[in-house]
Amino acid sequence: MNTKGKEMNFEKALAELEQIVAKLEKGGLALNESLALFEKGIKLTRFLRSELDKAEKKIEILLKDEKGELQARDFIPEDLNASALEEDQDEDEDEEES
Repeated sequence: MNTKGKEMNFEKALAELEQIVAKLEKGGLALNESLALFEKGIKLTRFLRSELDKAEKKIEILLKDEKGELQARDFIPEDLNASALEEDQDEDEDEEES
């Protein structure tokens, strides 16, 4: 999505959408101006959704199954899950000792 020759990225699109929402919430705009802003907001929302979908697909990791074939699985940082579980267990042990 290009706006006036500038390359659009997620952060710029989100900031522009936030500005549009603020203008629409403030009110006081002419009907045609409100409709134009609303239309642009819808386009930005679609762009942002598309970018989020692309990011989600990039997060998928290819892993080999038991047959050695590659399969796509959602990214779940096992190290983070394991460390969170250990922290919960440590807290439980601390409470029992008190």
